[in-house]
Amino acid sequence: MSPPVLLSRGIDPLLGVFTGCLAYYLNETNPRTALPPDQHLTTLVQWKWTKWKHEREERLRS
Repeated sequence: MSPPVLLSRGIDPLLGVFTGCLAYYLNETNPRTALPPDQHLTTLVQWKWTKWKHEREERLRS
């Protein structure tokens, strides 16, 4: 037996993605749950991207 459909098969996934993004945004910006500046998602993605670029450059040089 499948679970009941809330709105429609097309809108339910969009509602879920929107709710998840909103919850993540509120978690990142809430002063009570504030992360240190070096632990925000944008900072971590930039760090990982830079690390990946350096590793790629090293592999190309070898």
